[in-house]
Amino acid sequence: MALSYKARRKLALLILVIGLPLYILLTLGVIGWANDTWWPGPQDRMPFWLELVVFIGTGLIWALPCRSIFRGIGQADPDAPPPR
Repeated sequence: MALSYKARRKLALLILVIGLPLYILLTLGVIGWANDTWWPGPQDRMPFWLELVVFIGTGLIWALPCRSIFRGIGQADPDAPPPR
């Protein structure tokens, strides 16, 4: 079942305001856990290139499933009556 334009707008706002900050905190927690668990030593963190790969990967992981929700949100409501 396809969501209406208004439902997609509300869902997109909910995802951006609540879901994305929670996802960012989860990603930072996983990076911190990985740094503590797998990279104990003098540097105490994973290499920069690996952190970059993880952040780019997690940035794509949340965006790809939500692509259909965000598509067309910035356009005018297609179901609205035409203006006079």
